[in-house]
Amino acid sequence: MRRVVSAVVAVLVACGPGPAAEVRPGPDAPSTVVLSVIGTNDLHGHVDRVAVLGGYLANLRRARDAEGGGVLLVDGGDMFQGTLVSNLVEGRSVVDAYDVVGYHAATVGNHEFDFGPVGPAVTPAAAEDDPRGALKARAEQASFALLTANILDAETGERVDWPDMPPTATVDVAGVRVGMVGVSTAETLETTIAANVSDLRMAPVVETVVRHARELREAGADVVVVAAHAGGACERFDEPDRPEASCEPDHEIFEVARALPPGLVDVIVAGHTHAGVAHRVNGVAVIESYAYGRAFGRVDLEVDPRRDRVVDARVHPPRELCHDPEAPIDDCRPGSYEGLLVEPDTRVLDAIAPYVERAGELRRRSSGVTVAERLEAEGDRESALGNLLADLILEAGPEGDVAVMNGGGIRASLRAGELTYGDLHRTFPFDNRFATVRMTVADFEALYARMLTSRGSFLSLGGARVRARCEGGSLEVDLLRPDGEPWADDATLTVVTSDFLATGGDRLGLGESAEVTVHGGEVMRDALFDRLRDRGGTLRAAELYDPGAPRVSYPGERPVTCEPAAPAPAPAAPVR
Repeated sequence: MRRVVSAVVAVLVACGPGPAAEVRPGPDAPSTVVLSVIGTNDLHGHVDRVAVLGGYLANLRRARDAEGGGVLLVDGGDMFQGTLVSNLVEGRSVVDAYDVVGYHAATVGNHEFDFGPVGPAVTPAAAEDDPRGALKARAEQASFALLTANILDAETGERVDWPDMPPTATVDVAGVRVGMVGVSTAETLETTIAANVSDLRMAPVVETVVRHARELREAGADVVVVAAHAGGACERFDEPDRPEASCEPDHEIFEVARALPPGLVDVIVAGHTHAGVAHRVNGVAVIESYAYGRAFGRVDLEVDPRRDRVVDARVHPPRELCHDPEAPIDDCRPGSYEGLLVEPDTRVLDAIAPYVERAGELRRRSSGVTVAERLEAEGDRESALGNLLADLILEAGPEGDVAVMNGGGIRASLRAGELTYGDLHRTFPFDNRFATVRMTVADFEALYARMLTSRGSFLSLGGARVRARCEGGSLEVDLLRPDGEPWADDATLTVVTSDFLATGGDRLGLGESAEVTVHGGEVMRDALFDRLRDRGGTLRAAELYDPGAPRVSYPGERPVTCEPAAPAPAPAAPVR
């Protein structure tokens, strides 16, 4: 009978989104319980994928329930920003879907700040506007815990005290007490719109996790799970106990895991890097499952609640939701999972139907432009798509001399065929406004030198060319007019770009020591779409980017390194 009661409690806790009453194992309960931790991350508004995930969860919960175990569902952040179905309602559709499938917790990602105040403005326009208004509205709406442990008020140095956003949460799943901590990458404040986070700072991730995990253990947690919007990247998943064989070791989440005291944390659900991880690092199971609802991660913990510890952990490779990562939901073929065919959760489809209908008409608007061949999203190098967006910014924005577009703002390729508003939104989903930066040519050249000698976003350039070369062990950069004539170093440029870049985004320092003007009103994407409609015609990759004559040329590969010139050999001693 106790086993039946335990299974029933597991169903209620794993499937229901709300908090559950504590249940501890009785003297005759099984000695161990299997808890499957399911992790997702970086959904970026692809809310229809949650319906497919719900089908997998139903099968897994059925399997766990049959043996008295349970399922914990956690998200690693960046849930809302990215699609019309989500952006038009500032993430409300995502919370509705997450509540249906029964998430227990999620952490705050950097793009959770992108919507700014409640309403159409993405940054405060008046003194009474709350720059985190939209995020707080989602926290109030959610039945799951939205966690943030390491975001601090810059003035007081204390953790922010935002409603419905605690640093930790505890739930009981199948008699296992699970403590959860939510943290965000150290890069959080540099990878969102500066105006919405200018009064915040970040506490160190490791220090924060250790403090809160110890508190959770002292309060009786059998298992500690960290939801971290900080990530890694691995090429293979066949050797989970040898991350050094397939993972890039210097990623933030691996540094965090290596720094944790042994046995303190059991699982990290990671995010932010849009890559795959399914490995044990310093005894901690770390999972990350790409982005856009492509896959989910899973760790099966065998827990002995009587001894308050995990006795075994099995890390599964990321599980693809569909046969094709880009397949629309109508063409998604998930196959079988846990012995049963996966059926999308119709409750999710019903919950998001009004949002999908609202977005559909806008998504289908035609630009009258045809894309001759797929334009790939390549944010770390020059590309036809990056050049196209830079050109459109120069044409559609405020009057300026040159335009720059950051590669991190290019989120998806443009498919071949008729170009619709939905296509452009997938490529450039951020509701940025135009900004102009007044700076000298010398400062602009220094900007490109910083970009070329670092990793990260590539700055696509419109209205000019850049030539970089190694000279005397350093990178020398020249800005040229389209006709090849150089600009004088002391000349002043007006650079047209996004408010994100102009106010310090991507850590490139575009707006440092310069006159920055953020232009209110129309969203950049809408202005670019209108310019495309004015243009008409066909977009061809070869007309936008010529690898033999790039707009930005530089020696070798990024990050560019220039070796100092070797000293001239000393003259040989005369022969006597």
